[in-house]
Amino acid sequence: MKLTRIDLNSWIFTVAGQTILVDPWLVDPMVFYGLPWLFTAYHNTPPIFTPETLPSIDLILLSQGLDDHCHKPTLGRLDRAIPVIASPTAAKVVTALGYQQVTVLTAWQAAMVGTLQITAVPGAEIQPGQVENGYWLRDCSTGASLYYEPHLAPEAQVLKQRLGQVDVAIAPIIGQIFPVLGQVIMGAEQSLQLAQTLHPRFFVPTTMGDIRTQGILPRLIKSVGSVAEFRDRLSSTGLVTTLLLPEPGETVEIPATAT
Repeated sequence: MKLTRIDLNSWIFTVAGQTILVDPWLVDPMVFYGLPWLFTAYHNTPPIFTPETLPSIDLILLSQGLDDHCHKPTLGRLDRAIPVIASPTAAKVVTALGYQQVTVLTAWQAAMVGTLQITAVPGAEIQPGQVENGYWLRDCSTGASLYYEPHLAPEAQVLKQRLGQVDVAIAPIIGQIFPVLGQVIMGAEQSLQLAQTLHPRFFVPTTMGDIRTQGILPRLIKSVGSVAEFRDRLSSTGLVTTLLLPEPGETVEIPATAT
């Protein structure tokens, strides 16, 4: 298993022989809801890949239909023949863009791609009734598994019963609190609970970006926690979990067994 961090929510996972592009944002700017005055973001450093220089992609995996996970300008420059697995809201976006193979997954539905099983896990409720996805990826030939959630995880007991232990957990460690909505991205406390539930061999933060933002919304968002806080909390638990902090553009290889 290999993980390539692009930036913010964007990754390439290599699992079970499949190269998976996750929540890609490769083209500036990124504008929420088509309203630049509300929220606009730019990369401070150009991503390691453009849509044209990506390696051969077997699958696009989209967790949400929001612009920072389902970026139309990026998706508009990718091959529409690439299969897509997506949340219902993201599926609407890529279908409108002309993608030819779109599989919609809702909570606890699964799809097979070769020997790779991809299961949708309930994620953030963006608005009443609109629950987006996290994902559990499992190589059925080796048992290697990965859990990815860019916002909020479900209750610990649900995850424990459904997933058990995983090799890698990818989730935020710096929380974000939005006006009216409250905390929409988990911070150190919730991520520590996630680690205590899934006992991953490796924990990898996501939803961290080398970006600059403009607009009204960024001025209203409150960030809570830090990498140092999470590292200290994780260390104090006694969990045999390694915190990995890949830089944008860096690839890390997950060994088949703990070292």
